[in-house]
Amino acid sequence: MDQPFSKQQLLPQEETLEVLKQKGELFIGVPKENQFQEKRICLTPDAVTAITANGHRVMIESGAGEGAFYSDIEYADAGAEIAKDPKKVYGCPLILKVEPPTFAEIEMMNPQSTIISALQLKVQSKKYFEELARKRITAVAFEYIKDDDGKYPVVRSLSEIAGISSVLIASELLAATNDGNGLMFGNISGVPPIEVVIIGAGTVGEFAARSAIGLGANIKLFDNSITKLRHIQTSLHQTVYTSTVQPKNLMKALRRCDVAIGATRGKERSPVVVTNTMVEHMKKGAVIIDVSIDMGGCFETSEITSHEKPTFEKYGVVHYGVPNIPSRYPKTASISISNIFTPYLLKLGEEGGLENSLRFDKGLRNGLYMYHGILTSKSVGEWFDLQYSDINFLIF
Repeated sequence: MDQPFSKQQLLPQEETLEVLKQKGELFIGVPKENQFQEKRICLTPDAVTAITANGHRVMIESGAGEGAFYSDIEYADAGAEIAKDPKKVYGCPLILKVEPPTFAEIEMMNPQSTIISALQLKVQSKKYFEELARKRITAVAFEYIKDDDGKYPVVRSLSEIAGISSVLIASELLAATNDGNGLMFGNISGVPPIEVVIIGAGTVGEFAARSAIGLGANIKLFDNSITKLRHIQTSLHQTVYTSTVQPKNLMKALRRCDVAIGATRGKERSPVVVTNTMVEHMKKGAVIIDVSIDMGGCFETSEITSHEKPTFEKYGVVHYGVPNIPSRYPKTASISISNIFTPYLLKLGEEGGLENSLRFDKGLRNGLYMYHGILTSKSVGEWFDLQYSDINFLIF
C-alpha cells in the first residue's frame, strides 16, 4: 500500500506569509496660497474627483483655487469639503502646498502631520527646520521627487512652462503697443527673422528654443555642456547654431539679437554670463528675459521685478526679471502640478500612507527632508549646519 505522505511532508513546514500593503484612507488639506504673486494650486477639481472616487477625503480652503480660475463650487461638486477657516485645513494629516509653509502656517499644523510642498532651500532659514522639528513634522519637497527615469518631474514640468513663457513674453514686449521696437515673431515672406540668443541648454533653454523656432525665429544656443547642446539638437530634429560660452562669440551674437533669454543654473546661484559691457553693446529696444533671476540672474544688469511692474530699461535694453514665471499662467501650471501629484496620492492610498510608500519608492524618498521631526537631507544639514540622519536607518 502506497504511503499517502512522505516523511519530509510530515515534518513541520515554515509558513510563508505574503506581506500585504494595507490600503489606507488619506485626508488631504489644500490651503490657500498667501505668498506674493502665487496663484497656483496643487489639485484641480478633476484631480479631486479622482482622489475622492478612491475613498479619500480632500478639504480645500475657500478661495484656494480662485487664482487659477477654479471656484469653490467646482471643488464641492468634485467631492471636496470646503472650509472657511484655514486652521481646519492645516489640521489635516496630509497637507499639499505649492509654496513652503510660513511660520504662522507651521504653527497651525498638528504635531506629526505630513506636508508636501516646495522647499526653496535658498530662501529658507535654520529656524524653519527647527520649527518643523519641534512639531515632529514629516516634510517632502516636491522639486526633489524623482520619477522612474531618475528625472525630477515637477521641476521639468515647470521649466517647460518657463521656457515657452519666455518666448511669449518677449513677443509681447516687442510689440509697439507695449512700447517695444515693433518687431514681430513669425517667418514673414521677405522679412528677416527675429534673432534670439538663448544662454543655457537645459529644459528651459530647450523649450524656449522650440517655441522660438516654431514662431519662425533664428536661434543661437550657448552652453558649456556639449552633451546638453547635442541633446537639444537631437530633440529639435534640426541643426541650430550652438556654441560653448565664449565671450567673443557671445558678444557677437548679443550685438545682433533682438531677444536674449537667460536660462542658466548654478549650484548656489546662477553664474553671471553676460556683463554690463555686453548689454551696453546690444541693440536699442532689444529684450532680455532673465529666467534665472530666481537664482540671482545670469545678466549682470538684471534686477528682480514683479508681475505688476515686470520690466525696466538699462542701456536702452528692456529687462524682464520676474521670478516664478509659471505663476503668470496659473491654470496651466496648476494642471501640470496636479497631473504629477494625483498618481502619487493614489499610490500613497494604495500602499497604506506615506510611511509604506517611502519604504518602496526610492524617488519619493529622495524628496523627503524631514521625517517625524528628524532632518534626513544631507544638503540641508550641511547648508545650515544641522544634524541629519540617513532615512534608510529610520524607516527599515
